[in-house]
Amino acid sequence: MNNSIGLHEESAKNRAQQLNVLLANYQLYYQNVRGFHWNIKGPQFFELHAKFELMYTQAQLMIDMIAERILTLGAQPKHSFTAYLETAQIKEAVNVSSGNETVKTVLENLNALLSIERQILNDAAEAGDEGTATLMSDDIALQEKEVWMLGAYLG
Repeated sequence: MNNSIGLHEESAKNRAQQLNVLLANYQLYYQNVRGFHWNIKGPQFFELHAKFELMYTQAQLMIDMIAERILTLGAQPKHSFTAYLETAQIKEAVNVSSGNETVKTVLENLNALLSIERQILNDAAEAGDEGTATLMSDDIALQEKEVWMLGAYLG
């Protein structure tokens, strides 16, 4: 049986669950980067303060797109921090304010997101779910560039 957008219902339900895991992890990533933006200290303040603002703004847009894709697939996005904390593998970064430590944490968070997104991309491609595959593919390309740039920043 197919859902309203022509995808197999059970397959769409499975991808919506995967996307909810991604959503939870993205929310933790967003909050970490937002906190780094607020709390960065030291000689790298100006450049990282601005960079983190760009990153959390981009993350906020992606969070909305993930939630809307979950709805498009016929499911409900998680929407409580309790659910995010229970679901996410990314952990809260508390009291992190030095430049290199914040960048290393962002890199770890991005790699966690990439791992989840690559699995969703593979599953979506197998199911002919072009909407989810495109969403993942586009974000993977952006995140891989961020990983490269932040890695180069650290030296």
